[in-house]
Amino acid sequence: MSAGGTIHRGFGLSDLGLRQTFYTFLSMSKKTVVEFSRYPVSFVATFAQTLMILAMFMLAAIVFMGSESGLSELAGIMVYGFILNMFLIFVLWEIGFSIREEQYRGTLESLYLSPANKFSNLISRVFAIGSWTVVMVIAALAIVNYYVGGLPANDVMLALFVLFFSITGILGIGFVVSAIVLRLKESAELLVSVLQFFFMIFCAMFFPFYALPDEILNYVSRWIPLSYGVDSFRSILVGQTPELIANVGIEIVIVVLFGILSPLIGYFLYKYNERKARLEGSLAEY
Repeated sequence: MSAGGTIHRGFGLSDLGLRQTFYTFLSMSKKTVVEFSRYPVSFVATFAQTLMILAMFMLAAIVFMGSESGLSELAGIMVYGFILNMFLIFVLWEIGFSIREEQYRGTLESLYLSPANKFSNLISRVFAIGSWTVVMVIAALAIVNYYVGGLPANDVMLALFVLFFSITGILGIGFVVSAIVLRLKESAELLVSVLQFFFMIFCAMFFPFYALPDEILNYVSRWIPLSYGVDSFRSILVGQTPELIANVGIEIVIVVLFGILSPLIGYFLYKYNERKARLEGSLAEY
């Protein structure tokens, strides 16, 4: 003891340096991979379900088109929207809903009592889920490409640039959902399900934007930043003029801003709600 206080013993395991944050991320990612590896049937079921959903939209498109003319372009619109939809679904459930899963298991409180970096806990699931999502996306692209005789793929590098910032923007949505989950608790599953279908429909992920009524397109879809990620990503690859804004450069600027600001705002909201829950003592309440 020193006069007037205790001797400072350093941060120890709670050191928030890059090295400690990196190893925390690796450890939590490994934990997530081990958890997923225990349920291989779930992997197969998820993969089959995903392909069935994509096949349903493809068959419906063929029926309404009446022929296979222009099928390659329409398939591109659907499958490229499907890519962003897959990342959105896994972020909503595996990041947004992960807090609720920790509450189910009774491990959330002990996790927050540990000196582990909490941000690493949130994004650690991205590694495992992101890897699995990439595998499913590649498989879906290969199958659809074979079926339609070749998907359009113009300016792939620019499209990947747009995809990157769209995914980082989606991560921000996941952080916001995590913040809300801390408050909703038992109702969180309903929220994630509703958001999943909300973005799928109003961001026109499986169909062109012109298929939406003008009222929905102008007063809902155009106000969702993710819509511009979907529109610019597939417009670049298909080689057509974007539907929401005719200038693809403006859409890319919106996507980049979305990809930068969304994670920052989302994580701020998460930290605010986390601190509030800890002060109220409701962090680990079921």
